[in-house]
Amino acid sequence: MLVVKHMESPENYRQPAEWSLHESCFLAWPCHENLWEENLKPAQLEFAKLCRAIAEGETLQVLVNDKKALADAEVALSGLPIRFHVIPYGDIWLRDTAPIFVRNRAGQIACAKFGFNGWGQKYELPFDNEVSSRIANLSDVPVFSHSWILEGGSIEVDGEGTCLTSKQCLLNPNRNPDLNQHEIEAALKHSLGIQKVLWLTEGLLNDHTDGHIDTIARFVAPHVVACMEAIGLDDPNAEVLESIAEKLSEFTDSSGTRLTVVKIPSPGRVLSQAGEILPASYLNFYIGNSTVVVPTYGSTHDQAAVEAIAKLFPTRKTIGSPAYAILSGGGAFHCITQQVPL
Repeated sequence: MLVVKHMESPENYRQPAEWSLHESCFLAWPCHENLWEENLKPAQLEFAKLCRAIAEGETLQVLVNDKKALADAEVALSGLPIRFHVIPYGDIWLRDTAPIFVRNRAGQIACAKFGFNGWGQKYELPFDNEVSSRIANLSDVPVFSHSWILEGGSIEVDGEGTCLTSKQCLLNPNRNPDLNQHEIEAALKHSLGIQKVLWLTEGLLNDHTDGHIDTIARFVAPHVVACMEAIGLDDPNAEVLESIAEKLSEFTDSSGTRLTVVKIPSPGRVLSQAGEILPASYLNFYIGNSTVVVPTYGSTHDQAAVEAIAKLFPTRKTIGSPAYAILSGGGAFHCITQQVPL
């Protein structure tokens, strides 16, 4: 068990921007047949392709539930730079269940650990609320524990003090009913070194996470944020996406600089096998040390979106990789990753 010595306040630590260099990336192997059903094998194949793309530039730390899952994952991910950890978990959404890794000015790394309640008590699975503590323990770094509810996918930072989020999620009474907007902002400033919080209103249709920001707006460089625009006439999120772009264009970051807003195509209407609209987003990409991995869904807009995102990261290789099966569980690549900064 890690003995934690708090040498300084968590306010002296800050979550780096995702494009900063990583020591490694945490993921969890999809293995629960009762959750994934017929999509389990396809999700595992998509997971393996994601891992191979990320591993071009950084080490992977992959959680597995038990020895059988470990054996399966070792075969699927053979040849990659991986550290496996047998840690029980409910599902693979480590962006929300793992701790957020933060860094101080001296370059020292720590874990910021938050409460987790199954996305507003909608999906409470065994062990998910223990994942953050278990990862923190094996990471052998100082740990700052915060009791209020926060999912990593609900915030997006530029590494310079600015945080994007949505009212639909962070002000939802199913998360922190006793905290108002001012108190949430104060908590973010205390726990993650945030200086300015920018609030969007709502997220994508049928988003189980209640409007997580990592599907609607992403920082891609200092002072630059990406969002989506509807291309087809039948895009179910057309009005919301237009409102998001307009709101972002009004924001200034913590330095007082007005944000530059870059629009990429939306996937449009992506349906489940049962005909339900899925919360598909190209913005749920992962920024690795060498690659940017963009989820694709079999949409006619896949290639255009990958090319548009590639222009935003000229020093990295941008890869479009299938994510339709993973999306059947409610998210995509950013949702299942959590980076550890250098």
